[in-house]
Amino acid sequence: MLPLLRQRRDIIEIRKKPEGRLKKYDVVLYKRGSRYILHRILKVRPEDYVIAGDHNTFLEYGITDKDILGVMTRVIRSGRNITGDSRLYRLYVHLWCDCYPLRMAILRAEGIMRRCGSRIKRRVRAVLSKK
Repeated sequence: MLPLLRQRRDIIEIRKKPEGRLKKYDVVLYKRGSRYILHRILKVRPEDYVIAGDHNTFLEYGITDKDILGVMTRVIRSGRNITGDSRLYRLYVHLWCDCYPLRMAILRAEGIMRRCGSRIKRRVRAVLSKK
């Protein structure tokens, strides 16, 4: 859930899933196989949800209410509470999620650049080691 959550630095509070349907932009905890996953709801459909992590370039379909264990209610960062009703959090959510196609293109381009950079480094090292 980068850039919102920082691993080993932030504390998140998750409450049991409330009755009824969840809303767009809720951050939910669900289980897939043996793994627990924390992602954001990007679309609410009649039978399921479309979900993605904030730093993912793909969407997950078919997550139902029975799959969801809980909903994030707040983040504690450096002793400060960040809740879903704070202005700054809502601004982040709308900027980050409403621009999903642009964000996806940027993250994919970043991945391509990183892979190309790794290949170039390997080739340069190979050439330098032959000298």
